[in-house]
Amino acid sequence: MAKTTTRPAFKCTECGWTSGKWVGRCNECMTWGSVVEEGAPKLASVRSSIPVAKAVPISQVSADAAARTLTGVGELDRVLGAGVVPGAVLLLAGEPGVGKSTLLLEVAARWAKAGRRTLYVTGEESAAQVRLRADRTDALAEELYLAAETDLGTVLGHIEEVAPSLMVLDSVQTIGTAEADGSPGGITQVREVTGALVRVAKRRGMAVIIVGHVTKDGAIAGPRLLEHLVDVVLAFEGDRHSGFRMVRATKNRFGPADEVGCFEMGEQGIVEVPDPSGLFTSRHAEPVPGTCVAVTMEGRRPLLAELQALVAPSPLPQARRTMHGVDTGRLAMVLAVLERRCRVKLYDRDVYVSTVGGAKVADPSADLAAALAIASAATGHTIPHGVVALGEVGLAGELRRVPGTDRRLAEAARLGFTEAVVPAETGQARDRMPTMRYGLRVHAAATLQQALDAVGLVPRRGSGPAPSADVG
Repeated sequence: MAKTTTRPAFKCTECGWTSGKWVGRCNECMTWGSVVEEGAPKLASVRSSIPVAKAVPISQVSADAAARTLTGVGELDRVLGAGVVPGAVLLLAGEPGVGKSTLLLEVAARWAKAGRRTLYVTGEESAAQVRLRADRTDALAEELYLAAETDLGTVLGHIEEVAPSLMVLDSVQTIGTAEADGSPGGITQVREVTGALVRVAKRRGMAVIIVGHVTKDGAIAGPRLLEHLVDVVLAFEGDRHSGFRMVRATKNRFGPADEVGCFEMGEQGIVEVPDPSGLFTSRHAEPVPGTCVAVTMEGRRPLLAELQALVAPSPLPQARRTMHGVDTGRLAMVLAVLERRCRVKLYDRDVYVSTVGGAKVADPSADLAAALAIASAATGHTIPHGVVALGEVGLAGELRRVPGTDRRLAEAARLGFTEAVVPAETGQARDRMPTMRYGLRVHAAATLQQALDAVGLVPRRGSGPAPSADVG
């Protein structure tokens, strides 16, 4: 029997929070002026219905309908796991100006040039503005259809008329519908628009790529439900002052969620960078103190990054510690270990550490390269050409192994490096480790001091830390 339920008198149009009385600010999403009076009570009932399709054993379900299709952009296909699955909904989020629209216009053009019908819907630009960008990046194709719309119903009408196999929506925050409360970009509107696109994508077997905005702290704007509704969540990362861009999968129902794709933004648009290690290293005619190359892992891809350090006498009572592109907390720990365990004098010197090419290094495996670069700058001794270093530094001065050592060494050997300094956690492990791997001469060190000795960075006499009183 149907049961009548009484709903609260007031509801937030942004997040759906309900209240028995009017308030000026929603207690859930903290939005001002979004709480409005609800209508009359409605009749609520739950009834069973006959399913349209019968449930079958999973072994009898054909996987042919989920065959992947390559986008034509190799680095994006790498992140997605060898292409797009029909009916999949992808969310691409990134900061303003990072190049989201440029990348997806290139994806849409390559998809269309392969003879597959594509619909590009823009809610942020006019059709003429998108055409200008397409002329500049050579993204014109006969099968690429363009529409500038901000109404969900009209967008769905375009889908029925064009019948594309891929649709790009730029962006979900600009599309609104009269079926939901609030203004376009609000929590309720974004949820309704995304839900409608997911339903039509699954029904038609059409792949959909949605552009999403991010908040000032880097999180995807809108309700958290947005990330649950879609099949793939991609983060488009990059610095405005650098042309390097990275697409990182944070969720992928059809492939690995730890893969990255590399791109470079130029005057002619965005181009793939299948071998990005050269962007983050520099070649010096003569060895220079204060430089060392690390092998980091971005997802499952090894990348070489050069760390540079400069150590100078400080005129200030408290020496400066300036870091760019590296984790300041980890570097502070490395400085303390160098001074305390390896007697490298740093307490009265300014220390500057930076990466080459705007790379951001958060991998603990870069600890050893940073320590060698700082020790080289402090002692004035150079690290020989062709040396890479990888390993995590512990507070006791020990070196800890990092995952993917073989893959990192193979990448370094491929790029022409000849020596590597790697951790050996015990003396027995150091004795068992081969001296040659992938054509590299391997120096296995159990401690940071042994790593310094392996590359000839012996602190000068009297360069140890300031005397301290014994405790205990």
